[in-house]
Parts: sequence; C-alpha cells; structure tokens
Amino acid sequence: MYWLFALLCLPAFAQADSDPLPTANPGRPTVSTPATLTPVGYLQFENGVLGAVTSPEFSTRVAISQVTKLTVAPRLQLILQSEPFVHSLFDSDKGNEPGEVFGGVQGVLVPGKEKRPTISISYIRRLHASPAPELDLGTYHQGGTFLVSNDVYGFHVDVNAIFNEQIEGRVRRVQFAQTLSISHPWKRWTLGGELWHFTQPLTNSNAVGNLWAASFSVRPNLVIDGGFQHGFTDTSTHWEVFAGFTYVLPYRLWKER
Repeated sequence: MYWLFALLCLPAFAQADSDPLPTANPGRPTVSTPATLTPVGYLQFENGVLGAVTSPEFSTRVAISQVTKLTVAPRLQLILQSEPFVHSLFDSDKGNEPGEVFGGVQGVLVPGKEKRPTISISYIRRLHASPAPELDLGTYHQGGTFLVSNDVYGFHVDVNAIFNEQIEGRVRRVQFAQTLSISHPWKRWTLGGELWHFTQPLTNSNAVGNLWAASFSVRPNLVIDGGFQHGFTDTSTHWEVFAGFTYVLPYRLWKER
C-alpha cells in the first residue's frame, strides 16, 4: 500500500500548470458500476476497507479492496481488481489470506448525450482464485455486465444487469443479478442509495440488500467515501460497513493526440 500513498503525494509539477486536474469517475462504493469511463490516458485507483458480519461463510470478515482502471480509448477501459488482504473468522477458525484477482475490459456501446443514456458492456475474468471466504454475492469464474447510466432531474442513475459463471467442482451455474443505484450531488457531496439482487445458483437461494453511502470531492481527482450495506435474506451478509477513496493520477501516461 505504500506505493499508493506515494502516488497521492506526488508534487504538483507532475501536472502541467495549464492543464486542469482530471475528474474522478468513482465505481465505488456501490455494487453498481457506472457505464461511463474514466478520463482517457489517466490511471484511476479505487481503494477501500470493508468490514462484514454474519454471512453463510463467515462470522466476521475484513478486507482491503483495490481496483485500477485505465481508459485507453474514448470507448475502451481496462480493469484490474483484487483484495490484497482478507481477514476472516468463522466460529473459532481464523484466516488471513490474499483475496482473488480479476481482470477485464469495459466498452461503451452508446455514448451519452443530453438526455440519452450511456450504454456499455463489460467482461471480467478471474485470474487468481483464493481460499478466503466470500461475501453473499459469491465468486465467479467469468462474467459479463450490461450497464446503463444517465442523469435524470438532478439525480444520477446507474443500472446493471449481471451474468456470471459460478463453478463448484464439475458443476457450472449461471448467476443473474440486477442493481439500481441512485445518487444526488449536493455541493461537493454526493449522497446515494442502492438496491441489488443476486441469485445464488449453487445453493438455490437469493441475496438481496440495500446500500447507503456518501462521498466527498476533496478535489476533482480525489473523492473519499463511506457508508453501510444491509442484507435482507437469510443467505445475505447481514451488515457491511466500508470506507475508501478514488484517486486519479494527475498526469497522462501518454501525450494527447
């Protein structure tokens, strides 16, 4: 994690005086992912800590999450996500493990304009499996997402339809999920709520929950956030609390053409 704090402390001369700071496009802390992409040519980091209690696979779980995004073209973004550290407790069994690693891409099908929403698709594949216990959403081998984002009457709306492949031994099942996130900006704050549903095909059950979060824009390329999440069904994680930040490196990795 020290390298990330070093990036946060980069001197101001890394960005030319005449160039404005890039604007962060946070994908956290909601389950939903925005259909819009990050600024082209800039690295965006989304880091946080999530604590959870009472779930089928654990009593308590604390994890560090890290997502790196790089938009290489106006309609194409690369994604790398991982959990560098997961601490879990189930009855008297304790575990400290690195979590799973995923890589993927997101592409814009229809760019948003005025009242027209942004429509995108993404594909994510697991690169490294971990024995660490999972949240109620479960883990997957590969998955695709259909994403829609739009601004309506002062509110920002993100809708996701998710299709994941879950594997247990020789058994393969498709997981279906739907998420709806609605947020409203207020000065430098953004307040939001979310509803989500994930099928749990390997156990013939469903995880359903809601999320409430607030974020604050310290400056255009740095946003901090925090909030909580509550699961409604017996197989959902009962409570989760989280905090983190989104940071865009303040200079392009290559010159703009």
